[in-house]
Amino acid sequence: MKSTYIKSLLLLLISGFTACEAVVDDLNTDPNNPTDASAELMLTGVQLADMSIHEGHTARVAGMWSGYFTGIARQYPDFSNYNATGATFDQIWENIYAAVVNNGNIIIEKSQGLDNRLMIGIVKVIQAHALGTAAACWGDIPFTETGNIRTFPNPKFDPQEEVYQNLQLMLDEALELLQSGLGSVSPDADIFLQGDGQKWIEVAHTLKARLYLEQRNYPAAFEQAALGISSPENSLMAPHGTVINSNENLMFAFLQRGRSGDMSSLNTYLSKILNPENAAYKGNPKTNEEARFQYYFLNTDNLANITPNTSSEEGNSGIFARDASFPLITYQENLLIQAEAGMRAEGFETGLERLNAYRSYLQSGASMHPSYSEGSLAFRYEPYERADFSESGMAYKAGMDENESLLHEILLERYVAFFGQKLGFIDIRRTRMEKAGVRPTPNVGNALPERFLYSQNEINSNTNAPSPVPGLFNPTPVNVSP
Repeated sequence: MKSTYIKSLLLLLISGFTACEAVVDDLNTDPNNPTDASAELMLTGVQLADMSIHEGHTARVAGMWSGYFTGIARQYPDFSNYNATGATFDQIWENIYAAVVNNGNIIIEKSQGLDNRLMIGIVKVIQAHALGTAAACWGDIPFTETGNIRTFPNPKFDPQEEVYQNLQLMLDEALELLQSGLGSVSPDADIFLQGDGQKWIEVAHTLKARLYLEQRNYPAAFEQAALGISSPENSLMAPHGTVINSNENLMFAFLQRGRSGDMSSLNTYLSKILNPENAAYKGNPKTNEEARFQYYFLNTDNLANITPNTSSEEGNSGIFARDASFPLITYQENLLIQAEAGMRAEGFETGLERLNAYRSYLQSGASMHPSYSEGSLAFRYEPYERADFSESGMAYKAGMDENESLLHEILLERYVAFFGQKLGFIDIRRTRMEKAGVRPTPNVGNALPERFLYSQNEINSNTNAPSPVPGLFNPTPVNVSP
């Protein structure tokens, strides 16, 4: 009965955010919602909210601002041309603070009386994941005064750097709890990792590495990534299925059901660098991107209609297939953190070794659905050598030395790997001023957006909200200087 109830709740909640991505609005304050449910039932709701934060509407907006997607119809051309308002970000703000932070705190309170340290540790990792994304996208955010509306009805906005420091402390607390071996979480309740504490430990280390990378603390990022996700099976993925308007991949649901025709990948930077026929193609004698180009995009033989690949047939399942899991914190990301942070902190040889480890993973075909990696489409990711980045080498970039050329290759691979994720948007802003950085051409004007706009609801209701409100092209504090 409990398993059936959890699955029914899962379908109900996914159905809610497939339609409008308002997963558990005001669950902590609305008496008609199940705040008296068990911690396990509430955990599923918090995880679904975290999915919507990273996979929903603002992932598409960030993708249009990063050379992944193009707005075609209705309000999406406006988004694509950087015409957004605070209201664009109302729902994600609500999901972060009400659905993940506040409801997560309720779970923690319920679990403390049972000394269920595994549950508390899992919730803290999810909260850090949501708040880490908030800090990266907005800069200064409420942190120390969140989760207690009676005491702090107008929570202050903490400086971005302090938020990052506090997130590291939160993850340290989570790791201590997860490593205690005390408590349990049923596989049905934990839809991400089925209550496996060891996998959550690895995820926490990779998240710590991500946050250090965003602060440009590359030695610490490299150290944490060494303890991070050790296999693809241990990745934190948002699970999906094939039930119409219920548990489908959110990109699929948007592109194929909710708003078909509103968004494509016409003239995007990503589609150009993966296209073997384009002058910007990133391939070389050791790199063949034919299969990945087809896995990522549909209508590649008619570029005027190129779109993200939502094909969902058994023998042709694209990156945004109906039942495709969506990446949240992954083995791939961990390998690429090791490559970039290793290059910056340890030097060329370490960066090259870790990049080649990632290329070996790509060569295995594991990054694509078997219908692409085991079919007739070609792909090749042979290991690089130092000479490949010298002035006469195949991976050398004009105007860069060998270190910069290697770093550019790593950053370009991160950009490709993070298709559809906010991480691509975050990376571009972090590295935009470096010679080796990835810099897609702005859709309009001569600058790329630097941040999300603060929720209009928050601006209207919180007397401690920033004034004046930062604009779209104002860098967040950690990105003011390269």
